Amino acid sequence: MHFKKSNENHSTKLNEGKVPYLTFSKLSRAGVVHGFSTREGGVSEGMFSSMNLSYTRGDDEAAVDENFRRIGEAVGFDHTKLVFSNQVHDTRIKRVGKDDCGKIMTGMDGLVTNVPGVPLYTGYADCVPLFFFDPEKKVAALAHSGWKGTVGRIGAKMVKNMQGGYGCRPEDIVAAVGPSICRDCYEVSEDVAEQFIKEFSGHPKEEFMDEKGNGKYQLDLWKANEIILTEAGILKEHLDITDLCTCCNSEYLFSHRATKGRRGNLGAFIVL
Repeated sequence: MHFKKSNENHSTKLNEGKVPYLTFSKLSRAGVVHGFSTREGGVSEGMFSSMNLSYTRGDDEAAVDENFRRIGEAVGFDHTKLVFSNQVHDTRIKRVGKDDCGKIMTGMDGLVTNVPGVPLYTGYADCVPLFFFDPEKKVAALAHSGWKGTVGRIGAKMVKNMQGGYGCRPEDIVAAVGPSICRDCYEVSEDVAEQFIKEFSGHPKEEFMDEKGNGKYQLDLWKANEIILTEAGILKEHLDITDLCTCCNSEYLFSHRATKGRRGNLGAFIVL
């Protein structure tokens, strides 16, 4: 797999094998089992080829079952115990435990747990996966941050949830902004741009978007989430920002934009 890099920060590592997956340097050093899937190593066919991790796109259910089994074996979690979010582009977060294993948390875009052996899953095809791990309090979390989740600061809400629910300190949390659509590929309309300009009014808009004219803007969700997480108290030295765009690498990663919606889902996973 030869990924096209959007920068050279080397934060995102490819773990090769029969089922390749991606990890993040700082989360690996902190000692948490985590991973982000690629399109390769599964059994799905056609536009779902081959590691589709979604039951809701029209793929064969048995194939998706096998894909989850394979990615679980590769990353190192029990796929039968997965807790699923069914993202709705909101900022609601659910604290989960053993009783939630094998279930879908409806209406949730964030999952958090302090229970060992409870793997979390969120699904993607251009939106931003956010990973969180507190090595002191032993808390793990995932949040799905599309443009609505980003402008709603779901990353900051997760930090606050970890503080309130588990006594985490932001300066202890290690986090990652995972593979998703990059600034060059992500064109948005003026109404979306205006929401970001308003929400990030303390920052020059050039920091997180470029104006193209004709009411079109190139939006940088990676930078916006970096701002959100650091303003929430996560230290820059504890934060990995991906260098892989899903749209630039649609051969290896599912991208809604690149395929005009004909695609499967990537999965983000974390487990204590």
